[in-house]
This record gives sequence, structure tokens and C-alpha cells, in this order.
Amino acid sequence: MPRPILATVHPEALRHNLQRARDCAPDSQVMAVVKANAYGHGIERCFDALRAADGFALLDLDEAQRLRALDWRGPILLLEGVFEPRDLELCSRLHLWHAVHCTEQIDWLAAHKTQVPHRVFLKLNSGMNRLGFTPAAFRSAWARLNALPQVDEISFMTHFSDADGPRGIAHQVAVFEAATADLPGERSLANSAAILRHATSPLRGSGNGHLAADWVREGISLYGSAPDYPQHSAADWGLLPTMTLSSRLIGVQQLRAGDTVGYGSTFTADGDLRVGVVACGYADGYPRVAPTGTPILVAGQRTRTLGRVSMDMLAVDLTPVPEAGIGAEVVLWGRSATGAVLPIDEVARAAGTLSYELMCAVAPRVPFAAAA
Repeated sequence: MPRPILATVHPEALRHNLQRARDCAPDSQVMAVVKANAYGHGIERCFDALRAADGFALLDLDEAQRLRALDWRGPILLLEGVFEPRDLELCSRLHLWHAVHCTEQIDWLAAHKTQVPHRVFLKLNSGMNRLGFTPAAFRSAWARLNALPQVDEISFMTHFSDADGPRGIAHQVAVFEAATADLPGERSLANSAAILRHATSPLRGSGNGHLAADWVREGISLYGSAPDYPQHSAADWGLLPTMTLSSRLIGVQQLRAGDTVGYGSTFTADGDLRVGVVACGYADGYPRVAPTGTPILVAGQRTRTLGRVSMDMLAVDLTPVPEAGIGAEVVLWGRSATGAVLPIDEVARAAGTLSYELMCAVAPRVPFAAAA
């Protein structure tokens, strides 16, 4: 029998979360962001559920090839563009759209020999200060691209730094609108937080009006995580969990007052305590830094972890589930067989990180399956 740990991907939840972006931005086309192997879910496992997207966005040429191998013929956008001149050959062959965020990428395009002009997304640094041309350099970059026979259509993009918080997006939208005024081409601005918080939604109106864009890029909300947690939960936004990491109890210990649990004896029982041992540890991608008290489900009931997370095991408090024994279901995050849900955002916050990291960190040794 294989070790009882499993990551389950929920296709219906992916479909539902994609529709949420459409509900919030009904006048925009939706790009499903599948970088980092679909945020750890697996591009191939997610693809059928995301076929209704208008396009896909990612980083790696290898992942773009995998999408084309799945017979996707629609738009694929390389969010960081190409990393060296020869990447443009594959862009031509696979008909990839790609971001242009620096003068070197324009130079490479100018030297590129192709009979298929490229669709590019000229990126503006509107305040994030990662990639993109400054407002002062943006128009000259556009003029250079517009003069190249290697370039067909030029679209425009930026990325919001504070869409999930009180500062919001107005300051960056103003910079973007000033830089792109009167320039022809489609626009792409909104990430998940901007889609949910700053666009019109029939289910949750933010009161901030409609964020006009030809394309929105749905990332973390596509995978059932709230981009502005803990201000809002995934349930607040009508999102469903798309990944369940589950295991089972493989041991039970009966502790008395003064007994400790795990390496370093960081947890000490203050009375009689029944403890379960779970087949999951940091070698499976569960965060080693998750402290005592991190939420977890046993047999559909919420309880807490105890002591340090080991490489292959962790301990849980069985007080809320006194009948649970070896073989009982344990949900590290996601949906229990009972229907109970443990949001990944709660686990991530307890561990001092984000849901993105937990999704992407599930280890190769953990088997994956798609829910029926």
C-alpha cells in the first residue's frame, strides 16, 4: 500500500473560480494564469477545466509548449517576455504573445528574422518597480516597436502593487492612462485582487466602479485563495478550493501531563491528551515553520497541530475527535470527505506565509489525482 498522502485537484472549482472573474469583469477577456505549473496544481490536470478561458498567461517556454501539446490554439502570453534572443524563434513557431519590458528585448526583436510578426505587450512600470519601462521612456519604446516589421500588434500592460490593500489602484491607473493615452492597442491591467475588489461584480460590488480593460489576468483567485486575506476570505469572494492535501493517521499516542511532542519538545501536555500522528511532513511540502495551533481537519473536525513538523510526520490534537484512530482522514488544507473545508489561506497565515507558497511547494513525492 502506498503512503497515505494525496493532493487532489478539483476541476469543478477551477471552472467556478474562472466564472467568478467573468462575473466581476464582464466586459473583459480573461487570461488564466498558469505559471509555476498552474500554481502547483499541474497544467495538464487543470487544462480541461480552464478551456473556457480566453487565453493563458505563464512564464516558461516549456509550459507554453505543454499547452500547445494539449491542442490549445488560443492566446498564450509570456508574462516576463523572452530571456534571450533565440527564445523569439519559439515564439514565432508557437505563435506566442510576449511582454516587452526592457530595451534589450526590443533590440532582440529588431535583429530577429521572422516571417510571422509578433504580438507584444509593452509593459509600463506604473509604480511596482519590478519590470517595465518608466513613464518617461514608455512612448519612445512604443515608437521603436511600432517601427519594427517584426512586430504586428502592440498591446499594453502593467501590474498593480497594492490592489489587495487600502492604497488601491487609482494612482497606478492614472499613470497608465497618461502613458498610453491616444495609443492604439488592447489593455491588460487587473490581477486577481483588482478583478475582485475594483471591478463591477453582480455578487459583490466594491463600490469603486468598473476597471476598464480588454484583458484581465486571473491568478491566485483562480485557485481558490483570497488575494486580500484576511480582510476577506475565499468564501467572501465566492471562491472554491481547488486543491486538497490529505493524509491519514498512522499512529496514536496517549500523553499525560508533562509529556512532550516531537523534536525539541516544543509542546508539553498540561493534562491527559490523545495525540494523532499524520503521514505528512516538510518533505511533502507542508511548512516546517507551522507552529503548534495550526488548523487541521481530522475526520472532518477542526483541530490543531502539536509540536514541530518533522520530515515525514506531524502531530495533531485528537481532543475534538475522540473516536478517531489509525486510518482516519486528515486534511491539511482543502475539502474533507465530510464536506468540511479548511481554507489554505488559514494554514498559510498560521505558518507566516501565503497560499501561493503552499500550493507551489507540494513535493514531487506527493501523488496527485483529479477529483471525479
